[in-house]
Amino acid sequence: MSELSQKNLATKRLLASGEGWSACDVVCRAGPKDTPFEEQHAWKSVSAVLSGTFLYRSSRARVLMAPGSLLLGEQGASFCCSHEHGTGDRCVAFYFDPALIEEIAYQVPGVKRTGFTVNRIPPIQALAPLFADVYALSDHGAVNACEELALRLAGAALSLSGGVSYTQAREQDEKRVSVALRIINQRLTDALSVGAIASEVEMSRYHFLRTFHRTTGETPYRYILNRRLILAAERLRTSSEGVLEVALGCGFGDLSEFTRRFRKKFSVTPAAYRQQHRNGPRL
Repeated sequence: MSELSQKNLATKRLLASGEGWSACDVVCRAGPKDTPFEEQHAWKSVSAVLSGTFLYRSSRARVLMAPGSLLLGEQGASFCCSHEHGTGDRCVAFYFDPALIEEIAYQVPGVKRTGFTVNRIPPIQALAPLFADVYALSDHGAVNACEELALRLAGAALSLSGGVSYTQAREQDEKRVSVALRIINQRLTDALSVGAIASEVEMSRYHFLRTFHRTTGETPYRYILNRRLILAAERLRTSSEGVLEVALGCGFGDLSEFTRRFRKKFSVTPAAYRQQHRNGPRL
């Protein structure tokens, strides 16, 4: 058992497992006053960050993890997680046997290596459908096709990691962006502007825009849009609200804009997405 678990700051709940893989819901309650310590990845892993922010350090780099991003772990690699700028996070971690990763990599077009070249895949909009399914898995026990989701996430991680690069952010910038991320995720359905968020973290609009992108790998506008689309997918699955109510309730200005953006990312209309999930998640 890790020191973090012994201090009762983290819980890990097994969601599902199969040949060469497993998935766990991991909730951490560590905060700025808790001393970080070094750990080691026992498996290759792809962890979907659902809430909270934290810093992940390895010999490769230091990166700020935000909701909507994927943390990529190499078997045997040492790492350290810390929460200097806020308390707690929640992830769904998928663990893989290296042999399964090799099998997947062989089938993914353009992938020539089984190792991850970076620690993080940013919260890009291409991940929205996968994250919607991860939320369904973690919140509603949709484990009937978890293996399929695990394979899709591993394939996406292998495919996308080769094209990711980032610049090391300053610690002060990481702190301000972490605060901004928490503001965004707490007020996701409100009218949010770059200027308003920048003002709350005491930065100029242009400097905030550049710093946010450099630190998270995504622009503020695209990050907010991505998070709203994932929230909308959740409401379509779990509520009886009309599609218009979902659109307005998730911060979209009108139904046509919402439908266009949702269809672009999920490949179906909101109504069709709800129909697919009416008898349970599509996982």
